[in-house]
Amino acid sequence: MKTGILRCASLVALFAGLAGGLSGCGLAAAPCRVTSAGLKIIPLVGPVAAAPSDACANAIDPTPTRS
Repeated sequence: MKTGILRCASLVALFAGLAGGLSGCGLAAAPCRVTSAGLKIIPLVGPVAAAPSDACANAIDPTPTRS
């Protein structure tokens, strides 16, 4: 009985965390960000090829730039 309550509380906490992290425009920008990350893996041309995907993601959900 106690395990069931603990499992239910864990699932509620997990879904609350996911909902908070993916709320708003971040969820809409996720495909652009995933594509960009995949393209950046390619040596030499990755960052150049990922530039349009980065622009797409930043247009949907602007994030502060990292320095």
